[in-house]
Amino acid sequence: MKQSLLIFLLSAVIGLAGGYTYFHFANKEPAKEQPTATEQSNETSTEQKDTTVSSKEGEIFKQKGCISCHAISKLNVQGGTTGPDLSNAYVEVEGKHGKPIDEFLKEPTSAVMSGVIKSNPLTDEERKAIVQALKVASEK
Repeated sequence: MKQSLLIFLLSAVIGLAGGYTYFHFANKEPAKEQPTATEQSNETSTEQKDTTVSSKEGEIFKQKGCISCHAISKLNVQGGTTGPDLSNAYVEVEGKHGKPIDEFLKEPTSAVMSGVIKSNPLTDEERKAIVQALKVASEK
């Protein structure tokens, strides 16, 4: 019995340490090179508009590490599959969690997100940027 408990506790500690390490270091991406003026002029204006919106709106999710678990397909943001796709979160969170998305991001009602937000709280500006991006995604 004692040996089983010890193995369980050791496994839990190793798992938590591995998860922390992954989430802490996984999103430290090197800066991407900016396209040259020639490369930009080769793109059509429609393609540039869509890419710009996706990049601008999706950047906050990359900065805060949300893409470790979530994708936002309507913003062309690829991410993990552990959590749900956030494309419709602006509309769906209130029905699922009993509070609007802004309040949910302040005080999540799910156990997983409570731990994530507690260990990496959002500033008011970050929360506003996330809510705005999710609103844009829900309107696409």
